[in-house]
Amino acid sequence: MIFSMTGYAALEHPIENATLLLELRAVNSRYLDVHFKLDENLRSLEPAIRELISAQLSRGKIECKLNLMQATSAHQTEQLDEAALQQLVIMQAKARLHFPQSRELSVADILRWPGVLLNDFASDDTLVEDVKKLVQQGLQALNDSRAREGEKLKNLVLERLTQIEQLVEKVKPLLPELTKAYQAKLEAKLYESLKNIDQERIAQELVLFAQRIDVDEELSRLTAHISEVKRILNSSAPAGKRLDFLMQELNREANTLGSKSVSVQTTQVSMELKVLIEQIREQIQNIE
Repeated sequence: MIFSMTGYAALEHPIENATLLLELRAVNSRYLDVHFKLDENLRSLEPAIRELISAQLSRGKIECKLNLMQATSAHQTEQLDEAALQQLVIMQAKARLHFPQSRELSVADILRWPGVLLNDFASDDTLVEDVKKLVQQGLQALNDSRAREGEKLKNLVLERLTQIEQLVEKVKPLLPELTKAYQAKLEAKLYESLKNIDQERIAQELVLFAQRIDVDEELSRLTAHISEVKRILNSSAPAGKRLDFLMQELNREANTLGSKSVSVQTTQVSMELKVLIEQIREQIQNIE
């Protein structure tokens, strides 16, 4: 299955006295690059969340936002952590020894200080399990989104490959026709200049001409590369980097076809091939 590196998922999960809110975004990147925006109460879970993400994704720039929204209740009262308050008093006193002109912390500053307000959530162990479960569900939803986008990319690539195959088939019958046309032109030229046709010289010139315009090897490699692209698209392994390499090889053969061209038709086919290959390359930049 082909996965796009672009995807999005948003889930929420109610827990005791609060709700966990998860948002995952993925965009294309050469490597796996994970960024976190976590609630202060959940920062310690970053390594565990990173491990879960790394186990599911191999490439892409991932943004993980996880918030903890506390439920409001008429009978619910906030509690202060006395130990955290005492520690804050000591820290402020020590800091003002070095910076006596600095202002004292306001009540708002103190209440915003991490750990001062006690949250009446479930136990730490339960919270960790709830977060892990939610992240797993979020990753599944993200992968489902990436799989849907990947299927669209796959169909676009296959459509371009079909057009490339049609162009390759268009070139094959042109070669014998070009040789015949060159032979007629050569015979007319020799007859005009020598008033006599030297069949041996014509045969030699035709051999040289046929060698110069021979693109059977290039056409065979184009066909082989197309088959390999299709095989990779139908495999379950990450495909982006391998497909990118094959686009380079396809482009190389298209360039060689153009350099050996002796007719408007083959030159046009070479240009059309390169346009299609570049269109495929743009699409596969977003494939994992």
